[in-house]
Amino acid sequence: MATSSYFYHYFFIGIFVLFSLAFPLLPIILAYFVAPKKPSESKNASYECGLESKGEAWIQFRIQYYLYALIFVIFDIETIFIYPWAVAFKHLGIFAFIEMILFIAILAAGLVYAWRKNILEWEA
Repeated sequence: MATSSYFYHYFFIGIFVLFSLAFPLLPIILAYFVAPKKPSESKNASYECGLESKGEAWIQFRIQYYLYALIFVIFDIETIFIYPWAVAFKHLGIFAFIEMILFIAILAAGLVYAWRKNILEWEA
């Protein structure tokens, strides 16, 4: 009796694992067998906005784009952390308040550092 109930608990996990493997693999396998395999010059050409590609595909981006994106992500994540804290503020206590002040201070220090290094200045 104990063995069958043990098996019963893991039966649904096994079904879930099978579906989680079959769901992404099935379309890939199906596309391999069903998709037409007639390559041509127009099918192998790069396509972007209806125009033919010109020049080198590898270009150098300015690091400032990435720095702006990282700063945006950091302050976006800050909002995600502060919102639930603000909702449950009355129930948390003084320790959570001190932790949030420390969290905001670390973010403010990062913002001051970025400001002093002129990361936030945009040069054309």
